[in-house]
Amino acid sequence: EPKTKAAFGSVGRRIPYRILHVINQDGESLGNMHRAEALKLMDQHDLKLVLLRENAEPPVYRLMTGQQIHEEQLRRAKKKASPKPGTYIKELSFSSAIAKNDLETKTKQIAQWIEKKYHVKVTIRQAK
Repeated sequence: EPKTKAAFGSVGRRIPYRILHVINQDGESLGNMHRAEALKLMDQHDLKLVLLRENAEPPVYRLMTGQQIHEEQLRRAKKKASPKPGTYIKELSFSSAIAKNDLETKTKQIAQWIEKKYHVKVTIRQAK
């Protein structure tokens, strides 16, 4: 999916498109309809409209309950937070006043991590 401009959630009544493709809360397509019809449907069933695909013609919106929106937000946050399988990030932090022996030891450690295909993040703090 392309990057979404805003966080996943209800668009309220700010819908810039006149014609929408609407999907109900069970995932069934209700077809293309005018913005006013979609808002009326939203009010009748006490649901919220959520933009799914803006690039489609016409844009796809889904009627969802607050609970469904919350669950989807959690699912997306979990997906974004978890790194790709097989990708490990190692982080190393040291002072700019590090002793020569310590620096050599840490560079050896970094070299071992790179050989193991780890992503390495090095932070250098300025000494006082």
